[in-house]
Order: sequence, then structure tokens, then C-alpha cells
Amino acid sequence: MSRFIPNRTPCGQTRREFLWQVGGGFTGLALADLMATDALAEKRSHFAAKAKHCVFLFMNGGPSQVDTFDPKPMLTKFHGKPYTGDAKVGSNGRAVGHLMQSPFEFTRHGQSGLEISSLFPHTARFADDLCVIRSMHADTAAHASGCLQMNTGSIFIGKPSLGSWLSYGLGTTNQNLPGFVVMTDPRGGPIGSASNWTAGYMPAAYQGTLFRSGGSPLLDLATPEGTSDRTQRRSLDLLKSLNEEHLKLHPEETELMARIESYELAYRMQTEAMSVVDVDSEDAATREMYGLNDKRTADFGRKCLITRKLIEKGVRFIQLYSGGGHIEDTWDGHNDCITNHTLHAGETDKPIAALIADLKRTGLWEETLLVWGGEFGRTPTSEGVGKPGRDHDWHGFSMWMAGAGVKGGQAIGATDELGFKAVEDRCHVSDLHATILHLMGVNHQRLSFPHQGLNQRLTGVEERRVVTKALI
Repeated sequence: MSRFIPNRTPCGQTRREFLWQVGGGFTGLALADLMATDALAEKRSHFAAKAKHCVFLFMNGGPSQVDTFDPKPMLTKFHGKPYTGDAKVGSNGRAVGHLMQSPFEFTRHGQSGLEISSLFPHTARFADDLCVIRSMHADTAAHASGCLQMNTGSIFIGKPSLGSWLSYGLGTTNQNLPGFVVMTDPRGGPIGSASNWTAGYMPAAYQGTLFRSGGSPLLDLATPEGTSDRTQRRSLDLLKSLNEEHLKLHPEETELMARIESYELAYRMQTEAMSVVDVDSEDAATREMYGLNDKRTADFGRKCLITRKLIEKGVRFIQLYSGGGHIEDTWDGHNDCITNHTLHAGETDKPIAALIADLKRTGLWEETLLVWGGEFGRTPTSEGVGKPGRDHDWHGFSMWMAGAGVKGGQAIGATDELGFKAVEDRCHVSDLHATILHLMGVNHQRLSFPHQGLNQRLTGVEERRVVTKALI
């Protein structure tokens, strides 16, 4: 009987060798920004805009407005008294306590005199750049649906995220990197996980790509050991041709189209992405500025530094999460809002200030929009009598924007005198989205995607407005 000779592929390898080498380098990639190159090509905006990049600093868990950017002297006056107003207080049957003053001192900063909590001594140096919206409100008290709404405009799973809409509407200027990058907290991702950076009913090309802040940005990105560039290129060409043949039988499979391009994008990323996350080459002053030498600030500082490098490379939308998992590992200060916010503000304040300073130094400030906030706020009451925690409050909370096109040094809108509900210049989550799109040169009423017989929009079918007071 003749000796068995294994079948070889056109690239000169056995099927087993081929699959092993390709699998070792690419099948584990969690890429998600991944379709045909022309889908992500840079597109013309609806009108001229200063902002070319957007960074969403997502404080997962819900920061307390009355402890951060919305000082309430009346809380001090009525500290320890029962609340007798008509605002809905408490969620999921949690205990409702008495009114609780902020333990953090508010001080006026900059020429504008913007009042900022002592939680943010570093960010406060840039008070004249911040536009605080104190009248935010959302539609849900739950973390999962709250994060979804802040990210996708809807409390329901399956809608495209803000980053996906920007990728779809504007494309990317760098075909060697994803146009939409997400970096989560080492303690875990937000409740709802990838639903927060999904492309929903859009092609999978527009999903966010999850980057790790340490080591390789993506697992298995490095070239398999012993594989030459020529061999890898031939293997990828064969894989692409096989996948394209399969695609002809399934032309509507956007995940398959995305997977085809994922190999090509990964191949291009092997050099560029690795250089972006290489923060060890930064000088000592930069590392100190971002807090990389301090265990408390090192992770978020690394993410902020990578963000600056991604912006330099032309990445359109970057989202950084502070807080992951649940309760005290996030900004969700049910048990002890004082300790909780001291921890999470301490982890993020210095790195955020460093990012602002660095963007100003490099000239990128004039084309980068920063957004800070969580899915909702927290009640001005304690969670239980004499307890230091605060419950969820979706009726009124604070967020800020800064950078390209934003009029800084001001607070827009207001909650009531105790901080429960937005009562002046109320700003719905979808109004914030309309404003972000506007700053990026996109008309929220014109940016649509056909789905289920309708031209779907990020801001939905209700009448939404751009917060013009926030604009220069």
C-alpha cells in the first residue's frame, strides 16, 4: 500500500498546518470594527465641524450629581431631615433615608468660577474648558437599560451604539486601526457587556472593537512564531478567497463579511496597534503626568494615554469605562457613596486632566470632543437612615462636555433646590446625543439607517434638540 501523503493547500501547507498557523494568529481576535474597507472609508459630514474625534469617559454605575458638579446648599440646610417632596425616591425596594448633604467641598475654579467638588482637584484646573449640563434626565432606573440608553439611545437591546452611528456616518481616517475602540475596566465590563458597543441592526463593520489596556491590545494579534510575512500573506489570501466563495451563497451575512475583513484589518494592525499601546516608550514626565507610576491611577491613566495615541492615528470614537462589575466596583455607591466616589474619582481625575493637558499640548484639543458621565445620577437622600449610601436617580443628574466646539466655563440647566429632578433647560439623553452628533458635523435628523421599513435614527422618532447653549 502506498504511503499516505497529506493534501496540501495552494500555499504549500497541509490543511492542519494552515489551520494551526491561521488559528494561532487570528481566530481568537475579538475585532468588531470589521467589514469591507469601503464601508469604513472617510465620509463627508453634513456640515463643517471642529470635532473630528470623540472620547466618551463613561463613569459606569452612576456618579452622584450632588457630590460632583451640582452643589446644593439647601441639602446642607436640611441635612438629616426626611424628604417630603413628590420626586420618586428609591429603586428595587431599597431603603429610603433622609436628606444627606455632600461630604465634599465645592469650590469655584477658573475665571468662570465654575463650582466643582473636591473629588476632582486635577480636572478642576480646566474648569474654564468644561461645559457642565446639570439638567440631564433618562428613562430608567436600572443599570443595564440605563447604560444601553446612554450608549444607544434606547433602553432595549439591539440598537446601534453612538460610536457605531459615528462610524457609519463619518467613517475613519485610518484603515489600519478600528474606527471605534472600547476599553473597559479590569474589574469587569458594564452590565449588558457588548450590547453597549454593538452595531445593532447595522452591518457588523460598525461595532466597537474591544482593546485591552495592557500587553497586546487584542489577543493573538502577534504573528505566529516561525511564520514569515510571505507565508502569512499567502495564507490570508487563500482564506479570503474561500470565505468570499462562501459569502456568495450568503450575501446578507454581515457577520461573515466582517469576519473576512477582520483578518485583513488584523494583519494591518499588527504593527500599528502594537505601537499605540506601547506606553513604556513614553518619557518619565509623561508617565508621571498620567499617573502610570501610581497603582491607583495606573490602569485608567494607561487607557487615557492610549486614547491620545489613538486620536493621533485618526481613530474616530473612543470609549473608556471607569468601574466594572457591580456595586462598589463601579460608581454605584449604594452602600457608601463617600468611600465609593473617593475611590473612583481618585482613579480617574489625574488621568483625565493629563489627557486634557496632552491634547492641548499636541494641538489635538481643537478637534477632539470629550464627554464625561454615567448612565444616571444618585439621590440626594441616603439609602437608609444614617447610612452613607445613595440610590439611583434618573430624574436629574450631571454630565460635562469639553473640547472642540464646546463653550466651556459654564453650567447649563438646573435641578431643583435639593437635586432630585431636572427643572430648568432639561436635557434628555437623546438631546445629548443630538448635540454630540452636531459637534461632529452630523445632523441627527438626517443620519438614518433603513431597518424594518423605517429610517431609524440614534435620537429616535421623538422631537429632540441640540443643546445650543453648549456650543461656541
